[in-house]
Amino acid sequence: MKASRHKSSAKTVTKTAQKQPSEATSAVSVIRGLEEEIARVVHSMHEKVRQLEYMMDFSRLLNSTLDPQVVREKALEATCRLLNCETASLFLIDTKANELYWETALGEIGQELKRSVRLPINDKSIAGYVAMTGEGLQINDVESDPRHFKKPGSSFKTKTMLCVPLRNRGKVIGVLQALNKQDQVPPQPSEHKWASFQAEDFKMLETLSYQVAIAVENSKLYTDLKKSFYETVEALAESIEKKDSYTGGHTKRVVFYSMCIAKYMNLTPEQLETVRLGALLHDVGKIGIEDKILKKDAPLDKDEWKVMQTHPDLGYDIMSRVESLADVMGGMRFHHERWDGKGYPQGLKGEEIPFLARIIAVADTYDAMVSTRPYRKGLPPKTAYDEITRYRGTQFAPDVVDAFIKAFNEGKMGKGSGDTSKHQLSNMD
Repeated sequence: MKASRHKSSAKTVTKTAQKQPSEATSAVSVIRGLEEEIARVVHSMHEKVRQLEYMMDFSRLLNSTLDPQVVREKALEATCRLLNCETASLFLIDTKANELYWETALGEIGQELKRSVRLPINDKSIAGYVAMTGEGLQINDVESDPRHFKKPGSSFKTKTMLCVPLRNRGKVIGVLQALNKQDQVPPQPSEHKWASFQAEDFKMLETLSYQVAIAVENSKLYTDLKKSFYETVEALAESIEKKDSYTGGHTKRVVFYSMCIAKYMNLTPEQLETVRLGALLHDVGKIGIEDKILKKDAPLDKDEWKVMQTHPDLGYDIMSRVESLADVMGGMRFHHERWDGKGYPQGLKGEEIPFLARIIAVADTYDAMVSTRPYRKGLPPKTAYDEITRYRGTQFAPDVVDAFIKAFNEGKMGKGSGDTSKHQLSNMD
């Protein structure tokens, strides 16, 4: 009887011992599964936070600039970073031609598409279809889509694409594309050998497209307004030249020479823009000079010269009412000042003269010397060059003359420039 009990107990112990490892293995498996799930959730949360932070950074950037090129390039950079894709592209609508034109693209495709690509707004291309219908598309096998447009001669291969419309005030103004989803960790499900865009990627691009559309439209309005402003300024400058046929083209040439010089002075884009505006308006005060003096076909006498010397102040009085031109006023008012303080209208000296006026002074003087007047023939460019460099540090600012020398020596100052020897240049300091 006792032996039988011992055998039964042994069997029970054996079964229990066999069961315990099995349960432990199962528990470990469950724990590992939970750890992987937690890791996925944590990774997803980190990714969402990263996307949100970058979206906020992108919003701040868009609010800090109206430069169309910057806005469009940053929009595409944001698309690539947010969606982890190879590249992105932006089409805008040409309403007159009823076409899409390829405005901006990044990466390899951007290098290949240096020449503009235009697509009709119809169902013959993916972008054209999205622009026509206003319906976004998620395509994870682009090559098999009959609407896929491939630029002739391009080696770029598009596998996956998200394409959404850009809307502003209910109107489609363009199309934003994300191209070729990249592999990521942990991997996302895909029906193909390559990574696929997911529904959440599509929603993210739609969200981004609203900001991009507003930014693109605002930068366009800014560009149009700026263009209109420049056209108005140019028309005003041209009206001065209409009064004085002998100086026809003078303003445009001074703008050209001023920009040539300014490009060798390490100025910011904003400063270059100021140089252009200042040069355009530098002689606007001549509108207040009597025709008998302005149009005189002989050298001015002493009294007439005193009247002519009032044109910088006249120009200042006319344009000072335009607050947006505050940075340009110095160039207009003081471009006849001299570095040694012997100029007019206020006898400013050295650094007291605004940098813009220093540049225009050289450009204006150079053009005055090379231009033919009724009472004298224009000087050869090389002779005018020698005069400018001779008065470096007396009549003209040294750094401006140095920039003028570089522009002239490299042939940037038009016909007749670029013939100065290195030996002569080395002796100008």
